Amino acid sequence: MTGVESPEYVPGHGLLKGRTAVVTAAAGAGIGGATARRFLEEGARVLISDAHARRLKEYEAELAGEFEGVSALACDVTDEAQVQALFDTAVRQHGRLDIVVNNAGLGGTSALVDMSDEQWSKVLDVTLNGTFRCTRAALRAFREGGHGGGTEGRHEGRRGGVIVNNASVVGWRAQAGQAHYAAAKAGVMALTRCAAIEAAGFGVRVNAVSPSLAMHPHLVKVTSPELLEELTEREAFGRYAEPWEVANVIVFLASDYSSYMTGEAVSVSSQHA
Repeated sequence: MTGVESPEYVPGHGLLKGRTAVVTAAAGAGIGGATARRFLEEGARVLISDAHARRLKEYEAELAGEFEGVSALACDVTDEAQVQALFDTAVRQHGRLDIVVNNAGLGGTSALVDMSDEQWSKVLDVTLNGTFRCTRAALRAFREGGHGGGTEGRHEGRRGGVIVNNASVVGWRAQAGQAHYAAAKAGVMALTRCAAIEAAGFGVRVNAVSPSLAMHPHLVKVTSPELLEELTEREAFGRYAEPWEVANVIVFLASDYSSYMTGEAVSVSSQHA
């Protein structure tokens, strides 16, 4: 199949003007970095985080050269103290918290019959437990602090906010060698639905994106060329998604354009088999 060329980059439209966002696993490469950039282009203030402090600072410097309102704090989402410090910092710096994007996740390929307890637990601790820790911290900030809302100034003084989790289509679909990752991502979807029901009472929306194949350097390192080629061929357009194409959907879920959506896992995919 001949791949269709990627579309032109979509300019910002101020959809998140005046809002403060936290984005995890946003050290430049992949969906997290693309989301941070898109949020800044849409007018948000963004606190980026990642477990890799050096790459995080490098990306902070890159973004700061183009935008105002970006800051960074290293955070390992498997460490509760670091997670709490991240959210405390966001509120302290900006006086409010409006949007949280839980992008941190860990993959890898291993046949279930050969998978060790350590391999299983590590993927679940970063991908599912990390999303749980950050979701819990965000909900507490939204509920207790009264931060969040829609267009700047319109909802001052009331509780609210938006959480967008990064799941995956493998939470629905079977793929050999991905039992730990698929279980974690299916858990992220279930966590999203339950959190959404609990948070609706104080005006918080919780949704997820479920990408199929978004190319970035880390994926190339942990996936064989043969598997990447096979996965790409399954996509209807014959190409992988650019990380910013997934980030566009995250912007939509973070904005007032999705004001009635909560508890949803939105597939960002052209794969239908």
